[in-house]
Amino acid sequence: MKKSLIFIFPGQGSQKVGMGVDLYNNHHIAREVFDEVDDCLNQKLSKIIFDGPEESLKATSNAQPALMCVSIAIIKIIEHELKKDLSDFVQIVLGHSLGEYSSLCATKVLSLNATAKLLRIRGDAMQNAVRNIETKMVAVLGLEIKKIEDVINNTKFSKDSVCQIANDNCPGQVILSGTADAVDLVSSNLKNHGANSFINLNVSAPFHCSLMQPASEIMTEAIRATIFNQLSTKFISNVTAEFEVDIEKIKKLLVEQICSTVKWRESIMLADQNNAENIIEIGSGKVLSGINKRIGVKMKIENISRLEDIENFLKSNKDFL
Repeated sequence: MKKSLIFIFPGQGSQKVGMGVDLYNNHHIAREVFDEVDDCLNQKLSKIIFDGPEESLKATSNAQPALMCVSIAIIKIIEHELKKDLSDFVQIVLGHSLGEYSSLCATKVLSLNATAKLLRIRGDAMQNAVRNIETKMVAVLGLEIKKIEDVINNTKFSKDSVCQIANDNCPGQVILSGTADAVDLVSSNLKNHGANSFINLNVSAPFHCSLMQPASEIMTEAIRATIFNQLSTKFISNVTAEFEVDIEKIKKLLVEQICSTVKWRESIMLADQNNAENIIEIGSGKVLSGINKRIGVKMKIENISRLEDIENFLKSNKDFL
């Protein structure tokens, strides 16, 4: 009997200096992945990943390809050890924001070279979209999304002010994004409506809101010029929180995703309805695993970020892989 697995891929914020170094030092397949990304970006990104400084790794243009690189190194090691493609043992893939690109690379819809280049373009474009604009992202804890939507819709903003929902992560955790004045105003109103607390996110741009429109335009051209292969594994989109199979539609959704809400809660709820047994976060950190626990998924939640995790995964699932 084939075991049903879901692989999920983290987004920005999961990066950590030193991530993936044990993979690079101990497995030739991982070295090939890191070296290829270095070569195609014409930059020693691996040195920043392994040694920092943290500020350089946190920069959007570095963090996005770096996180993808670690995730794909893990996938390539697993495939090498099993002598199988991911599509032979994984039922569904999805990723959080940039993690969508990792998931498409893992399933060979995109080549590693193309994915690294797209994420470098994406990171630069998102950062440059809001130069000279004071922006902010805030996590709102303790309120459901419907209440937050109502408060935003009933708030009067000054001209050019923006506050939108960037991420619907899980019950009681919603991320706001936009201009600093508008996000502060909505946060104040939400406090009066019972929000428990607010966490200012240490990010370099207001992701997933209309301020990212210039980045969407740049990514439209970049994606148009990139070769996409057909899907071999089920894929859930951040934008629709639905299974998507048409490659041309997926390309449009990747562009739309830059300015749209990441519907992570809805996406995971859909995945959880497909009778999978394990949902496994592939890459640095356990951010998504923590969010999934708060969603209350029925599946066993795991994380693979180190070589030891890969070995444990292969051993514990040997009867099914």
